[in-house]
Amino acid sequence: MQDDLDGGAEPGVPVWAVFGDLMSGLLGAFVLILVCALGMQLELATKLESEVQQREAEAKRRQTLEEALAGPLAAGRVTLTNGRIGISGNVLFAFNSADLQPEGRQLLKSLAAPLSAYLRSRDEILMVSGFTDDRQMRDNARQFADNWELSAQRALTVTRALIESGVPSSAIFAAAFGAEQAVASNADADGRSKNRRVEMAPTPRPSRPAGTGEAAKPRG
Repeated sequence: MQDDLDGGAEPGVPVWAVFGDLMSGLLGAFVLILVCALGMQLELATKLESEVQQREAEAKRRQTLEEALAGPLAAGRVTLTNGRIGISGNVLFAFNSADLQPEGRQLLKSLAAPLSAYLRSRDEILMVSGFTDDRQMRDNARQFADNWELSAQRALTVTRALIESGVPSSAIFAAAFGAEQAVASNADADGRSKNRRVEMAPTPRPSRPAGTGEAAKPRG
């Protein structure tokens, strides 16, 4: 009877085998978590290193620009804020006018050489932006439809003056902002004076699509 009972029962699974399977599963889960954690840490470290490199490059860029414009900056003829070169509109133009004043033309002439050298060394282009205050055009200045047109013409005037002084035409372009993006309140004369300005900002040169440019022109 006992033999029959023993022969019909399935052998039990050893405890150590169950424990081993459990430990293997836990170890696998731990390794998986560790790999994920290391991956996230590596990705974070890579992003942090990239941000540090970008900040260092930006700081170096600004330092290079400051060195290029050391003379005009020391004389207080221009300002440099966050990589943007600012010139008061009163220095360049009379009120509601887009004709360069002699002082403004001379200033732009002095900026052309250092700006050209800087742009060439970094393969960048210069954006010349015109800004105005928010007052409407006077009757005697109606050659401009509005502040947009006045700011555009002033930016073009500065752009052309810089090209005449040696800045390559392929390394500069003009933009107009009218009374938008004011840097001071238009409620008083001092604020309006600060808003009437021209800014110049080096920017990355746009990449050309494949198949464009001089190499793509057909030969005749």
